[in-house]
Amino acid sequence: MTSIPPVAFLGNIGPLELVVIGVIALLIFGPRLPSVMRSLGKGIVEFKKGLRDTGEELNREIDDSDESHSDKRIDHKADED
Repeated sequence: MTSIPPVAFLGNIGPLELVVIGVIALLIFGPRLPSVMRSLGKGIVEFKKGLRDTGEELNREIDDSDESHSDKRIDHKADED
């Protein structure tokens, strides 16, 4: 028995499924749907911004770490001479 991860279903959404999801969204949210979608969009943008900032911070830390290791190697070589 093989279990299918939930992420596998994301690639199999067809036009009929999108219509069903849209109808359900209209029934649940009704006239508030535009504001709900706007809030969802803002949330996604903030999430992506956070991911980008975290990636940049990690890259800076890696670069700083590489520089400090090379400085130690240079100092270590200077101590040997």
